[in-house]
Amino acid sequence: MSVDDEVTFKKENPSHNAHTAAVIAQSNQSGAPETIPSGAPETVPSSAPATIPSGPSETINFAPGSTVHVRDEEWLVTNVEPSTDGYLVDVIGTSGITRDQEARFATALDHVEAVDPSAVRVQLDDSPGYRNARLWLESLIRRTPTPVGDLHVVTADAAVVDPLPYQQAAVERILSPELPRPRILLADTVGLGKTIEIGMILSELVRRGRGDRILIVTPKHVLEQMQYELWTRFALPFIRLDSVGIQRIRQTLPAGRNPFTFYKRVIISIDTLKSDQYVPHLRNQKWDAVVIDESHNVTNYGTQNNRLAFLLSRNTEALILASATPHNGNAESFNELVRMLEPSAVGPDGTLDESLVKKLVIRRHRHSPEVQRVVGAEWAERKPPRNIEVPATPEENAVAEELERTWLWPSDFGNPPAPSSSSLFPWTLAKAYLSSAQALDSTIRNRMRSLRSANSAYIGMSDPRSATTSAPRSTATPELAALDRLLKLNNRCLQKPGAKYLKLLELLRSYTIGRRSRERVVIFSERVSTLQWLRQQIQQDLHLPEAAVAILHGGLSDVEQQDVVESFKLASSPIRVLVTGDIASEGVNLHTQCHRLIHFDIPWSLIRIEQRNGRIDRYGQRKNPEITSLLLSPATEKFAGDFRVLTRLVNREHEAHRVLGEAGSLIGTYDVKAEEAAIEEVIRGQKSFDDVVRSADSVQRAAGPTGLLARIAAIGTDTQSSESASVGHTQTSSLFRDDHEYLADAVSLIHATPARPAPNGIAWDDEPTYQFLSFEPPRDLQDRLRVLPQTYLRDRHVLQKVQLVTTKRRGLEELEKAKDAGSTTLWPEAVYLSSQHPVMEWAGDRVLATLKRERIFAVRGEVQFPTVLVLGTLLNKRGQTVTAAYGHITFPGASEGNFDLNFLSTFHSAREAVAALHICPRNRLATTRISLDALMKPAVATAQSLLANLRAQSNEAVEQRVNRWVQRTREWQELASDFAQTKRRKAQVNTVEEEREYLESLRPAQALARPLLVVLPEDAA
Repeated sequence: MSVDDEVTFKKENPSHNAHTAAVIAQSNQSGAPETIPSGAPETVPSSAPATIPSGPSETINFAPGSTVHVRDEEWLVTNVEPSTDGYLVDVIGTSGITRDQEARFATALDHVEAVDPSAVRVQLDDSPGYRNARLWLESLIRRTPTPVGDLHVVTADAAVVDPLPYQQAAVERILSPELPRPRILLADTVGLGKTIEIGMILSELVRRGRGDRILIVTPKHVLEQMQYELWTRFALPFIRLDSVGIQRIRQTLPAGRNPFTFYKRVIISIDTLKSDQYVPHLRNQKWDAVVIDESHNVTNYGTQNNRLAFLLSRNTEALILASATPHNGNAESFNELVRMLEPSAVGPDGTLDESLVKKLVIRRHRHSPEVQRVVGAEWAERKPPRNIEVPATPEENAVAEELERTWLWPSDFGNPPAPSSSSLFPWTLAKAYLSSAQALDSTIRNRMRSLRSANSAYIGMSDPRSATTSAPRSTATPELAALDRLLKLNNRCLQKPGAKYLKLLELLRSYTIGRRSRERVVIFSERVSTLQWLRQQIQQDLHLPEAAVAILHGGLSDVEQQDVVESFKLASSPIRVLVTGDIASEGVNLHTQCHRLIHFDIPWSLIRIEQRNGRIDRYGQRKNPEITSLLLSPATEKFAGDFRVLTRLVNREHEAHRVLGEAGSLIGTYDVKAEEAAIEEVIRGQKSFDDVVRSADSVQRAAGPTGLLARIAAIGTDTQSSESASVGHTQTSSLFRDDHEYLADAVSLIHATPARPAPNGIAWDDEPTYQFLSFEPPRDLQDRLRVLPQTYLRDRHVLQKVQLVTTKRRGLEELEKAKDAGSTTLWPEAVYLSSQHPVMEWAGDRVLATLKRERIFAVRGEVQFPTVLVLGTLLNKRGQTVTAAYGHITFPGASEGNFDLNFLSTFHSAREAVAALHICPRNRLATTRISLDALMKPAVATAQSLLANLRAQSNEAVEQRVNRWVQRTREWQELASDFAQTKRRKAQVNTVEEEREYLESLRPAQALARPLLVVLPEDAA
């Protein structure tokens, strides 16, 4: 990553950051090279992954909340992250021209010197109720990361969700010390809320100081959905780089600048990200966390998607892979996913360590016991599938007979076969016929154009022997004749509605679909020509306005797709019928206002059927999903078998849904095309249905990834949370009742008259009765808010007025209200004020910058002797907080000037430590005879004993864990030496070696002791 990028990007991009001090205008004074060499090649071959961001060789003596000196100015540290040759330190100025200014320094370029904690001076707090001291201490505690070893879910109260135990179990699993680092495959089946689990995990990583830079990679049609959920529920803002977002960045980003240093948190589609223009930037970009949604799309070794995913996996610490269908039937493809998570989990010979894989993979489904007992009314049970046999019309039977005799089974009828009857094309015709006459017409005409074009090319060639066309003139003419005959028969079908369409109309009328009804339905078809015809015909026959019937298919742009999906979720949407192709079968939520789904044609793939059904059958669906399949049944002898096969296919998917939670393992190819080919063999009579489509019981007994995933689903998460919630308290309310009270007091400190309009105030309007507050954001806060979703900023005018609700209940109400009939946008008018909201970060940074340099406060409390609250923190080489403890150091002889006699008491949390001080509610005395500054040096010295105990305890636990994993990697490398060193295996060896280096960086490296507050006895002179 370019050092210039890192040191100056905050200064050059005020739209992302607060004003940066002029002191960092020259970014490379040390004479360091402009870029940090990555050692990466110019291309991204799969055999040469980028370097894992292991810990720097140097150690640091500062952490978030520390005060440091850089370039003759004093700064407050807000974040620390490792880089290739040092650390990147985010700071906010506390004095002089840099006060309240944000900056980022690289220790490779600048000397970052921590203020000696024993040299701080004590300042008596003279504010009412010790408001200033309470605010400063609370802000510091909020800035102190939760230790990486804390296994509790501490941010549950910070999200607008009611986390379910099985979702909390996923968070606990990724934080577990049984894993070398936070990496997991979320393989829960469709509808369990993987986005919620992702949001919970990312929130925990952010609270632990491990989620500053996050990249989310998704299919393009779910970009906005993912962005929406993460912001409205978790207050995690991500910049969406769809086609519009990229264009906006290109207009503002200097040429050649790495776009991924411009924003810290980005959500982007994999199709956009794999562009050649982004790969060089990605190679030099390190992330705290990467999320790859629908990760089954990156499993095929050597493909562009696979190389991209592998590159990202080596350039991030935390990795979340999400997929309801996590492998494609090829054991090696599943191994690829596992290697991204933990390279040593796949042996050099390709065998999986099943015990370790079970720790890396979470797999549950709708009917897993731990899910079943908690979803309740929030996920209504799916009704049994309704398979409607529709007898073909005489015209449709004539087409079926022609297909059967000329194209599909010509030899059985003694007819000369069509030239293409031995290829796949006849079955393309068959599938088009089963979709609609319009689809068959389009397929026939496209083929005829192709043949005529090839025939013309053949005739015009000077040397026909050199022709490479697949259809030379000698074969094209008979096939054209056969196609023309089929076209004429199909034209009769086009003259009037087909049998399936008439049944569809009957269904829609029974659902009371109409302009005055709020009922909705989703209709799936594979063929775009069928979709287009259905849209026009339904609108006409049901007398619906144009906006009432929407269409969704892959030919639409990403923005057009998102607009349709988001509109369909709104109660106010005019859409009553959504006709869609399989672009909407993967990752799109359509259940908010709809519980009915119709398969107008049946995919010859269990995966497709399952994905379609999952659009309305998912958590949050309160009406029993109704799934109907329309199956055309021609009267011909052989072609009629299609009805029986597809009926069994739909029923077998329903069985797998109940037992396995997914249907892809029944055929076992985990590939739509391969499944279609297998079902085609059944329809042609070449194989039996049961030989191709297994039962759910046989899948659970199978070997390889298929059986392994089924067994993992049967075992469940096997954690405390699967039985009861294991949720810790959010560590942000040590001195205040809640976030609302903290923010209100912080605003009063930052702005003396907050209720006044600018420039003297911020038009602060607080209505506790309605659990609502609003204000006009000052300029430095506006700069921070610009990273919020752009459509949210636009639709809710956030830069002009911030509107917040102060309880989760109100937050949920606002989300529901945004979906009501009167709303024109899904973005809520007011969002929940959680501890992670950017407004809270802004308030905390401003509060911490108010205290004079190198000072802490003194207050009165119910203590017997003068007491110093201290924080002991143990950091690893990566700058992460391994463990932290709070302590009281009491000085019984302080009144006589004896500071050598002191005692240490320790507490498990900031909450307990602060509560035990019993800080006075009123500020009674503002003077003291005791030399409070003299307490600092002995307090810090005594705190070293706290750190010594911390280090001894942590060293034992961490060292055992690290040694165990390091030994594992060494054993893997020894085993690998027995195999031929192919290019790919050498790359795997290098990856495991990088993993070992990463593990070494987790060892405790630095201990910090800091005094935070002095508390004097309430009645002392």
